[in-house]
Amino acid sequence: MTENTAFAVHQIARPAGFPAATDFACVSAPIPSPAPGTALVENLLLSVDPYHRGLMDGGEGGFELNAPLEGRAVGRVLASRDPGLRAGDLVFHREGWRTHALVTLGVDGTRKLRGHEGVPLEAYLSVLGGTGLTAYAALTRTAGLREGEDLFVSAAAGGVGTATGHIARLLGARRIIGSAGSAAKVRHLTEVLGFDAAFDYHDGPVGEQLAKAAPEGIDVYVDNVGGDHLEGAIDGLREYGRIAWVGAISIYNGDRSPAAPRNLFEVVHKSLRMEGVLVRNHTNLQDELEDFLVPHLRSGRIGTDTTVVQGFDHTVEAFLGMLRGDNLGKMLVRVGD
Repeated sequence: MTENTAFAVHQIARPAGFPAATDFACVSAPIPSPAPGTALVENLLLSVDPYHRGLMDGGEGGFELNAPLEGRAVGRVLASRDPGLRAGDLVFHREGWRTHALVTLGVDGTRKLRGHEGVPLEAYLSVLGGTGLTAYAALTRTAGLREGEDLFVSAAAGGVGTATGHIARLLGARRIIGSAGSAAKVRHLTEVLGFDAAFDYHDGPVGEQLAKAAPEGIDVYVDNVGGDHLEGAIDGLREYGRIAWVGAISIYNGDRSPAAPRNLFEVVHKSLRMEGVLVRNHTNLQDELEDFLVPHLRSGRIGTDTTVVQGFDHTVEAFLGMLRGDNLGKMLVRVGD
C-alpha cells in the first residue's frame, strides 16, 4: 500500500456461476478529503458475506460494474467535518471493500461503536455485527425460540450459524443440532462450540441425518442453506414448529429458481410457520443485542468466532474462500498490520 493512496475492490465482470478472481480488480485513487457533513475513515476490518454473491449479478439493488463494492466495515475516523464524529472515533459503516471511505453519522447505518471494554474489535463485525444481529432477530423475533425447545441450524460453522448456536444456548435451548460441510467442522461444532449434535451434509440425505441427531424432532430451524436442508428440516419439525429463513447459499452460484421442497405441504399439515429474516429490518435491536451478549463476551462464555485474513489485497481471496466454506465462524479481512 502507498501513502496518500486509497484502494478499492471493483467488480469488473458478472460471475458465471462461482465467481473468479478475474471478476474483480483493485483500483487506486488519492485519499479523499471530507466534505462538509462527512468524515474520512480508515478501514481496519472488512466483512465478506454470502449476500454479496447475490448482489454481484446486478439487477435492482445489485452492484454496479467498475465501482467500489460495498460491505460492512469497522474503521477509525482520520478527519471529520461531521459534527457527530471526531478524529479517533471508531465507527461501523457499510462502505467496505476499500481502505478509506467518506461516511456520515446516521446515513446507511453509520454509527459510532459503543466501545465495550474487553471486547475485541472483531466482535463488531461478527457476533455483535450483522451476523449476530441476524441470528438474534431470527431466534427472538422471527422464530420466537423458547426455553427448553430444540433447534437445528444449517451452515452452523459459519458466521450466522455460530452466532445462532451461542445465542440459542444463552436463551435456554434444550438441544442444538448443526449441519456443516466437513468432518473437521462437525468436530468444531460439538467439541468447541458445544453443539449437542452435528453432521456433515455430504454423508447422506439431510432429513435422514437430522432424524438420527434429533429423533424426537425439532421446534425451530434457522436456515442458511435452503434446498435439501429446508426439506429435511420440514420433515423434522414438530407441530407448530417455526422456520427462520436467513439465506440459501446452496443456490447462490447456480439456479436461482429451485423447485419447492417436495414436502412443502407439511407446512400446512403440521401448522408450521416460515418467515424470512432481513437484518436491515431489525437494526433497532442493536443495543439490545449488545446488552445481551457483551457480559458473556467479557466472561469468555462465548467468543467472536472469526477467521481473519490479513491484508487488504487478500479481500477477494477471503470472499471466495468464504463461498467455498474455508472459514470457521465469520470471515473478516484485517486491512492494516
